[in-house]
Amino acid sequence: MKKKSIFYKLTALMMTALIVTGCGGTKEGSGEKVVLNEVAHSIFYAPLYVAIENGYFEENGIDLELVTGFGADKTMTAVLSGEADIGFMGPESTIYTYLGGTEDTVVNFAQLTQRAGNFMVAREDDPDFTWDKLKGKTVLGGRAGGMPQMVFEYILKKNGIDPKTDLTIDQSIDFGSTAAAFSGGQGDYTVEFEPSATALEMMNEGYYVVASLGVDSGFVPYTCFSVKESYVNENKDVVQKFTDALQLGMDYVNSHTPQEIAEIIHPQFKDTDLETLTTIVSRYHEQDTWKTDLIFEEDSFDLLQNILEEADQLTERAPYEKLVNTDFAKKAAEK
Repeated sequence: MKKKSIFYKLTALMMTALIVTGCGGTKEGSGEKVVLNEVAHSIFYAPLYVAIENGYFEENGIDLELVTGFGADKTMTAVLSGEADIGFMGPESTIYTYLGGTEDTVVNFAQLTQRAGNFMVAREDDPDFTWDKLKGKTVLGGRAGGMPQMVFEYILKKNGIDPKTDLTIDQSIDFGSTAAAFSGGQGDYTVEFEPSATALEMMNEGYYVVASLGVDSGFVPYTCFSVKESYVNENKDVVQKFTDALQLGMDYVNSHTPQEIAEIIHPQFKDTDLETLTTIVSRYHEQDTWKTDLIFEEDSFDLLQNILEEADQLTERAPYEKLVNTDFAKKAAEK
């Protein structure tokens, strides 16, 4: 009965703190219509929602329509088909499509997050947690080839741990269901995005965030804004205005407190109470999740491909100059 009770309590918390499947509104206004397809609707992407709620897109002549794709594959498909003008997803998707021979190359023009957004949750408080404590344990992980799982394995290898032999990584559970499975007794640890990590801690059932994958993996280009090369060629001014608005959002999160940020983006997450929202924003803020500018540097691109290679997801490397355009981000940073 206790496991069943825990499951229901977690489900209730997840419903009130939902960020992955929920979608906030976009502010209607006059200007150039731009359809943005985001991979997920997440507090992890706070600078984007600050730009929306503070009217930065409207100020720059952009009438933004925000659509949630629910997966990088769906977001990329929307961009390639022309259903969306701009995609917001992991830049590894642009590498896959480029190497797959896409004629109209999808390029990355602005980087938003510079760290992974997931956390290691344990059944005991462990302020002295080290990664070698996972040896011989079972961890609820992500799908093979997905960025969360690849970053997790990258951290393990950095710490001299073999992901295949030193521990058991359970990848059989669907994304979004691992927290409930963990609270039901499965696994010794679980890798969780927000709001699941905070929801587990709030249950007061003996679950604790013991490590941040974002901190321990180092700076990783986790999410970028991407667009077809043909769209850039035909709409340079629109892409620049869009980037200028994003930069204002980045400036805001880097100059305001987590509580102020949470208050601004609260309309995007109406089902999440302000206290929980502030806790989650604080966690991301403290680990330096967001860049100060939007420039996707070449060393970050190289690191991304190193991670993909170590995860056996690449047969050849893609050229930085083909898949990254920093012109718009550099101009936005200068303003």
